[in-house]
Amino acid sequence: MIPAIAVLETGWCTFLVADGLYGVEVARVHEVLRPQPLTRVPLAAPAVAGLLNLRGQIVPAVDLRTLFGLAVLPSAGGLVVVRGGEGLTALVVDAIGDVRRPEGALAPLDHGDGDPFRALTVPLPDRLLTVLDVDRLLEQAFDRADREPLARPRPAARRLPGE
Repeated sequence: MIPAIAVLETGWCTFLVADGLYGVEVARVHEVLRPQPLTRVPLAAPAVAGLLNLRGQIVPAVDLRTLFGLAVLPSAGGLVVVRGGEGLTALVVDAIGDVRRPEGALAPLDHGDGDPFRALTVPLPDRLLTVLDVDRLLEQAFDRADREPLARPRPAARRLPGE
């Protein structure tokens, strides 16, 4: 059995990638931006979409669609700039969501399927939220090995069981 987690002090910055609702811990988010021009980087890892000039600071941008093995869209819906172990990184997403803060304690769903980027799944009133493990995600994104992208974390079903 998975213990309940107190989430009153935390929340998740949410965004859409394809048909999935994903999120990262609010404490890891530096800022959220509208689409910005990116400078391509020759010989970069496939998931590195380019570099972003963030008020004079150069920040790498990771395209989550590429990392999840999806077709890349011609234009991004926004950027979520997160704090990683090596500094700031921008995540290129399809659409920006909002901040979700569940009330009280919750028991995260045991997904047990070994998705490499999923930290936990949180049931929300209208759908399920897949919270990403930022450290594992960035580690894979900057891996230069020429291998197939890892399987995309499957978005959770839109309805909760019993509905």
